[in-house]
Amino acid sequence: MKFYIGSGLKNSEQVSYYAEVLKKNGWEHTYNWVGKKSDDISLDDIVKYAQLESQAIIDSDVVIILQPAGRGTHIELGMALALKKKIFLCGDKEGFDIKNTVAFYELPSVIQLTGTRDENLKRIMEDKNNG
Repeated sequence: MKFYIGSGLKNSEQVSYYAEVLKKNGWEHTYNWVGKKSDDISLDDIVKYAQLESQAIIDSDVVIILQPAGRGTHIELGMALALKKKIFLCGDKEGFDIKNTVAFYELPSVIQLTGTRDENLKRIMEDKNNG
């Protein structure tokens, strides 16, 4: 199963944790952006990263979005929705509350997970086995 993980830069440690667990369980990471971005970035770099991340979403079977998420992550979510990818949105219950949610989080193709990272990973991997 091929996966891509989108999230904010501040959440790179969580991204790495999810990726390592999935890879240890035989999953293939389509692109790991963690550690590739820095404060010293040019417009050409931004374009290159956008192309790599876009292709990684296209190549994935599953897109995992970890909150907190920024503008770029929401674009990745939109791409995954448009491409009809299986989407797991991992966050806390407060983020899915009616006062805080985003309409697109509520679409049937978005599976909301509010457990610990290990509970979320277990649910993601179970889905592969059931579907």
